[in-house]
Amino acid sequence: MLENSSLKLLKESKNLLAFSAGVDSTALLFLLLENNIKFDIAIVNYGVRLQSEDEVAYAQKLASKYNFKCHLLKAKKIDSNFEAKARNLRYDFFEELIKKHNYQNLLTAHHLGDRFEWMLMQFCKGAGCVEISGMKKLDKRQNYNLLRPLLHLDKQELLKYLEDNQLKYFLDESNLDESYKRNEFRHNYSTPLLHKYLSGIKKSFEYIDEDVKSLVKDIKIKSINDFNYFKSSGSKRSDILAIDRYLKSKLHLTTASEKELLKKDKTVIISRRFVVNQEHGYVFIAPYIKAKELSKELKEKLRLLCIEPKLRGYLATDSEAVVLLSSLELE
Repeated sequence: MLENSSLKLLKESKNLLAFSAGVDSTALLFLLLENNIKFDIAIVNYGVRLQSEDEVAYAQKLASKYNFKCHLLKAKKIDSNFEAKARNLRYDFFEELIKKHNYQNLLTAHHLGDRFEWMLMQFCKGAGCVEISGMKKLDKRQNYNLLRPLLHLDKQELLKYLEDNQLKYFLDESNLDESYKRNEFRHNYSTPLLHKYLSGIKKSFEYIDEDVKSLVKDIKIKSINDFNYFKSSGSKRSDILAIDRYLKSKLHLTTASEKELLKKDKTVIISRRFVVNQEHGYVFIAPYIKAKELSKELKEKLRLLCIEPKLRGYLATDSEAVVLLSSLELE
């Protein structure tokens, strides 16, 4: 069931599986075992469901039986905006593990249904071809690869695999709560359409992926410490997609209004956390720090380089980034 392209990447690397004991991640775990892929797992217990303790116990039992590590995080109580905060919390946990244990790949069990419901949600709120293409099988992050080996498979195919092999899994009742927009789209739109038009939807995503590759320039973002930069591609669309990809790796989902600002303004403060500056033929991204009193020497150096004032607060903390800017051929 796993594609050869995914297997090749997995067999050559140290892998961490984001595990929940649900249908998707359990199917991926056993498919990895079936293909002799080495991996460890990470599970987060948010403490909001009684079943969570059983899921953790199952994860630990699997780790003991099949001889891999089970990393566990017991989360503090989340009082508001649960979905967003829970996502940030678990990805912070995963990235800490990646740094500590030198994992090269983070594996998630997103499948075709996840991708399709995301596409429908983006389409309904206004999006372009790249946004509706949604998740990719491989996302290259700064220090690791995010792999989604199940993206070509529907949930019904994963359920059949588990049931045919009599493999235990858990069902999360919160997935039935249609007050969450994703669940609303899943139960009312994406799942019925997948049941009826599965092969056509799979083929459409193949075409969309091919089209996106030809439409969008591949941009490699370079970095020194927390200062990130790339030479402008000449395509505002491609530049903004690269900015969006970087911010997503830092757990910030760029809003439609922020993207509009990036289209028309040379400097944008994002969520009071990042400053993005597009000028001199480059795009610069850095943590946003309000500038305090700069030394006379630094102030003069940045003035001569015509560096955006909103970048200067960060640059006052990073002499290496200042040296880098001095070495670039700024237009």
